[in-house]
Amino acid sequence: MPFSIPEYTERILRTKERMEAEGVDVLLLTDPANMYYLSGYDGWSFYVHQVLVVILEEEQPLWIGRKQDANGARLTVWFHPDHIIPYPDDYVHSPTKHPMDFVADILKQIGQGNRRIGVEMDAYYFTAQAFGRLKKGLPDARFQDSTLLVNRIRMIKSEREIDYMRKAAKIVEQAMRVGIDSIAAGVRECDVAANIHHAQISGTPEYGGDYPAIVPLMPSGEKTSTPHLTWSDQKYKPGDTVILELAGCYRRYHCPMARTAVIGPPSSLVQDLSDVVIEGLNTALEAVKPGVTCEEVEEVWRKSIERKGFLKDSRLGYSVGLNYPPDWGEHTASMRAGDRTVLEPDMTFHMIPGIWFDSYGVELSETFRVTEKGCEVLASFPRELFQCPVGGIFHPLEESGA
Repeated sequence: MPFSIPEYTERILRTKERMEAEGVDVLLLTDPANMYYLSGYDGWSFYVHQVLVVILEEEQPLWIGRKQDANGARLTVWFHPDHIIPYPDDYVHSPTKHPMDFVADILKQIGQGNRRIGVEMDAYYFTAQAFGRLKKGLPDARFQDSTLLVNRIRMIKSEREIDYMRKAAKIVEQAMRVGIDSIAAGVRECDVAANIHHAQISGTPEYGGDYPAIVPLMPSGEKTSTPHLTWSDQKYKPGDTVILELAGCYRRYHCPMARTAVIGPPSSLVQDLSDVVIEGLNTALEAVKPGVTCEEVEEVWRKSIERKGFLKDSRLGYSVGLNYPPDWGEHTASMRAGDRTVLEPDMTFHMIPGIWFDSYGVELSETFRVTEKGCEVLASFPRELFQCPVGGIFHPLEESGA
């Protein structure tokens, strides 16, 4: 197991304390990251409905999922196999039956059908149909939104979680180096992506990598005007700006990083923007310490770039760590005006001060841990605008260090 049983039981205890504070008797978790956090369950089965049930009076949770995934639960969860309840396969993608019908029946059978039930209304894998079937199957229950109940507990990391993120940092260092070293005029974007993927999964000689929650984001040329494009089979051209936003992932814990490169000499526009972003990033990181709020860190960044005549109207960063596709963020605190979340030791954030214009953009980012006096940047990689060759030979995997 990735964590000790005492760590899991302590997480369950904190979850129940928050449930009591919010008036929740039964908590239904469908977010795979929250399921993993409290149970250890780790499988690519979140494309079908599955639920972790936390009941105030019960010492151990229940895992309810597809029958063919039940052995996966037995191999990964920390609690007794009797708490693994599979539903038959005819509930999967059926026009007449729904897995939440099965969940509702189980809750009624164990005397939980008329209680106050918290559900993750804004979780990616909890659909409107799922909620509708639960309400129909449990007419005597009182439902309330508990979307971020466990997410907020996850914000402060344990020593083991920090260790996993440091390992992920070593992986992203290698993946970023491989990506930058692979970029050159005439090289296909997809071949660079393949090299990056190989580095992310192969990891280091000491430990391998996991699949990140987000694929490599790597817009080039005019596409750097927006952050969330991936790759194509087009070849890089002289003068292209290339953004790489990647993550290392170890045991589902992420360390994202972004850097920007130019094929050949950069234009004055890109160079000037890069200088502003790097200075603002350094200044904002220096402002991080316990007791400071998210909006205060963002204000330091905003004033730094405003002195150079720049404006960024999107958030500066967000809490990050454990997750599954489609996102590595924790969906809780954001570094932006109005977010008064107070930074505490062992919170972890991805600070990504990207600035995008209509035809170009620049990104550099760092993942950091809040320490007792400031912050620890988890990965060690140069903060600079990289210059890639205009012409050259594409480095295959065995030559690129992947």
